[in-house]
Amino acid sequence: MINSQIRRQVLVVEDEAVNREMLGFIVCRDYDVLYAENGRQALDMIREHQQTLSLILLDILMREMNGYEVLEMMHNDEELKRIPVIVLTSEKEAEIRSFQLGAVDFIPKPYDMPEIILARVRRSIELAEDKVIIQEAKTDSLTNLYSKAFFFNSVSLFDRYFTSLDMDAVIVDINRFHLINDLYGRKVGDDLLCAISSYISGIVGTTKGVAGRYGSNAFCIYIAHSDEHAKRLSDMSDRLNELFPDIRLTLRAGVYEYADRSLAAEMRFDRAAAACSRNRSSYSSLLSVYDDDVHNKELYDERLIMDMDRAMKEKQFAVWYQPKFDIRGDVPRLTSAEALIRWKHPEYGMISPGTFIPLFEQHGLVQKLDHYVWAETAAQIRQWKETSGRSIPVSVKVSRVDINDEKLLDRLKDITASNGLSPDEFLLEITESAYTDNSSQIVGCVNDLRDHGFRIEMDDFGSGYSSLNMLADLPIDALKMDMKFIRNISTKEKDRRLVELVLEIARFLGVPVIAEGVETEEQYLLLKKMGTDIIQGYYFSKPLPAEEFSALIERES
Repeated sequence: MINSQIRRQVLVVEDEAVNREMLGFIVCRDYDVLYAENGRQALDMIREHQQTLSLILLDILMREMNGYEVLEMMHNDEELKRIPVIVLTSEKEAEIRSFQLGAVDFIPKPYDMPEIILARVRRSIELAEDKVIIQEAKTDSLTNLYSKAFFFNSVSLFDRYFTSLDMDAVIVDINRFHLINDLYGRKVGDDLLCAISSYISGIVGTTKGVAGRYGSNAFCIYIAHSDEHAKRLSDMSDRLNELFPDIRLTLRAGVYEYADRSLAAEMRFDRAAAACSRNRSSYSSLLSVYDDDVHNKELYDERLIMDMDRAMKEKQFAVWYQPKFDIRGDVPRLTSAEALIRWKHPEYGMISPGTFIPLFEQHGLVQKLDHYVWAETAAQIRQWKETSGRSIPVSVKVSRVDINDEKLLDRLKDITASNGLSPDEFLLEITESAYTDNSSQIVGCVNDLRDHGFRIEMDDFGSGYSSLNMLADLPIDALKMDMKFIRNISTKEKDRRLVELVLEIARFLGVPVIAEGVETEEQYLLLKKMGTDIIQGYYFSKPLPAEEFSALIERES
């Protein structure tokens, strides 16, 4: 629908002065009118006013460059061809050729029906402007692939015309794409997305299919069934690594083969996305195919999500505590603990945190679980103080979602105050990778927490992307070394040297180092010799339920 408050601009191209003035008189009531006497003058004016012209009324038979030549030149110019043209002629045979060259309508001479002419002008402009709006909604502005909504419509149309073709639904995405944006800048991230879309366009251009942008860093492809998906993914990864050699890039894909056409298009790609998510924590190019296992996992995941609130009410979630021992003296001394969540489901039994925590993170539920763990942990610290007379600080996880919560500090202050705890009894663990997501915001948040007495442990140090330059400015009170460094320190010189490097960094920063995952006496003795401050792991103790940890406190007192 044309906005009547905006006056569009129309160019009248007619070599007969009387006809030119007559047309101008008809359309000037509703439009601003420009005039050209021949095709050559018209082209100059079209190029000059191409951003503001809404329509051209073009005579075909002119002495200097006729209308066909103008139409042909416009048709071959991507910028000019968007301007609608109504052809003016008294020759019926000119109609077909004009339409072949891009004309949108035809007005016969003589111009003796002003209202019909004005109606055709108005309608042609409306159709042209609607076409632009549809085109903008149709494609993603960055990648030029179909938008998600238009893609699903295209899938339905594709099914209508290719009824006997077996089709696959494919999702491709970039693992940890947000870190690429943070580390290399949005321009590099956009260039990467465009490179992927170009490759995907090449694939669907040579096979039967359509492609679109599924999400911020995901692409959807509806393509004739093939056994080539893994090879295509590998070739795409190789090509991207050539184009972006400095980026640690990982692609993953999910395929729903022989997609069931009785399912809505959205549901078919939900299945492909479910297969893709199986590789969420992988660091190599991987492809997964949707099968009964994926479907059963979908049902299982949905059941866990539905059961979460009930599990909290019924205390199916239990907080266990893994002891941390200070090994700087002659005898290891219990100094603190880490809170770990366990779920004893009434039907499924013990469920691994590695199963339900990523699931809750994916569905925006992890903050609710964090709050539950914090409340249970604070109450348990208070109980230990009351029964043993000893304060055992406990560290709890603080997720990225928590950090973005403007009420985080108030919430932590309320939890500690209501249980009679000082902030330094309630330790906060933040993963190293979280610091790179939005470093300025996180540093500001952590500084506020530390100003109010809370102590911060950087968890999984060595697994993320912190540069030494960035690390020097991060507010932390302890480094918690990723357990993968510990696993092979007694057999691999490289791993042992990395541990020594982490210890040197910690000494430079003036903070203690906590080593997790210590399982053998040899690992313990090596870490002690290197100067590690605190260790946790099965060598001293597995995670314990609260009552067993209470017994440990009594033994250690």
